[in-house]
Amino acid sequence: MHTIIELLNEKNFCLEKFIGVNATELSNFTSGNFDNLEEFYATREGLLEIIKKIDFLIDEKNQDPVDTAKISVEFKRDILDAQRTKNDLVGQILQQDLEILSALESAKSEIIRELSSVRSNKKAIGSYKSGLISTRLDEEA
Repeated sequence: MHTIIELLNEKNFCLEKFIGVNATELSNFTSGNFDNLEEFYATREGLLEIIKKIDFLIDEKNQDPVDTAKISVEFKRDILDAQRTKNDLVGQILQQDLEILSALESAKSEIIRELSSVRSNKKAIGSYKSGLISTRLDEEA
């Protein structure tokens, strides 16, 4: 029984780590630093894999038959506390993910604007180049 509480607490610990990783990279993203993007996603994926394994272990433990009359009030309280904590952490992660997506979308839009500007400038420069060549050719003739 206490193993389930330990597993739930371990899962919450992983979720807290997830929040920490998100917070660090979110501050990088908002300042325009995307150097660790691949490492960020790899770290998140690793934490999600650990959480999946913990969920699997919890499911395994839940398959054992339990006499609910023998479950203590303290154990029920610990389970509910762990669940409430998990729900709060997941809510924070969802909020962070929205902020991360917004920062990435803003950066993507800025890159698209820059590319469009470069393309327009390239066309304008191309027009000037073609005009200079024909003038030079006329002078030689």
